Amino acid sequence: MPPRQHDYFKTLIQLSQTFGAARNRGELLNLIFQSAMDNLDGKAACLYLAEPGKRELVPVAQKGLSESYFRSRKSMLARKILPLVHEEGFLYSRNASEDPRLEYPESKKAEGIASVLAVPVKVKGRDIGVFCLFTGQPREFPVADIEFLMALAQQSGGVMEHARLIDQLRRENQLFLDLAAKFNSTLDIKEILQSMSVDLAGALKVKATAILLLDEDTRTLKVVSSFGLSDQYLKKGPVSADKSIPPTPNGKPVVIKDAYTSKRVQYREMNKKEGIASILSVPVKTKEKVIGVLRLYSGVKRAFTRDEIMMVTALAYIGGLAIQNASLYLLCQTDMKDLKEELWSHRSWF
Repeated sequence: MPPRQHDYFKTLIQLSQTFGAARNRGELLNLIFQSAMDNLDGKAACLYLAEPGKRELVPVAQKGLSESYFRSRKSMLARKILPLVHEEGFLYSRNASEDPRLEYPESKKAEGIASVLAVPVKVKGRDIGVFCLFTGQPREFPVADIEFLMALAQQSGGVMEHARLIDQLRRENQLFLDLAAKFNSTLDIKEILQSMSVDLAGALKVKATAILLLDEDTRTLKVVSSFGLSDQYLKKGPVSADKSIPPTPNGKPVVIKDAYTSKRVQYREMNKKEGIASILSVPVKTKEKVIGVLRLYSGVKRAFTRDEIMMVTALAYIGGLAIQNASLYLLCQTDMKDLKEELWSHRSWF
């Protein structure tokens, strides 16, 4: 029986109109999945995203698949699928259980998956994953069907990007709130900087963080707080302010995309041994003077976004302010002690 004919343009308009009634990301994706299944005679639909450090494309949302299949490793897509999808604009498999390009054929057969149509998910021209439609019976997909699924994939990419931005905003707000509360509750600078190191690593999902302050006499950077770094790495030797990502002490953020080979990095072999692939380094300032650096270490090669760099730079500024305030507090304590001793000596004259 030939596939049903659909007015895909009308369907996309109706889908866009219903978006306004959806309350969250899950409901939006569910609408997209249902539209794909209804219009393309699909059994199920699934959104896969590429995640840093993962060898497979990870399923993040679906409709029509069993939970046991969706939650298992067998539902993942091999990374080799990405270039195939991007080269042709889509990937089609009439019989998924016999296609050598697809892994776990027996699991797909047991799940009742016959044909697979996969199209790329893009955000601002950047590939972030794959949108898949699964059918229960083998079938062909004409050009109009493929183009319709591509349009739905773009909408799913927009949903995920919007959700990512909201999640990022919430994480950043929570991070600033937590640090503000910490600054307000203690003048222990070590406690403040350690809290910053831990919270920042969690918020930006990096392998490790460190705060290093500048010793102007020796022109070296001393680690005063860190998270996620091994003792061996921390004891690797003196960190030169002039050789270790040198532009940073002059006041500019620096991203090292390949910490294994970049000549701007001082201890390249140690970075490789420690599993540090990329580094973001931003200055820590008090007023206009650079007193150190805040560094983020990623376990996978990563291009930090402009927003991420701005946030880390702002936190480094707050860290510098905290150091300055703590220093002034200690100075006031010392002055008060000297004043009290001086007053006592005057009183002893009487």
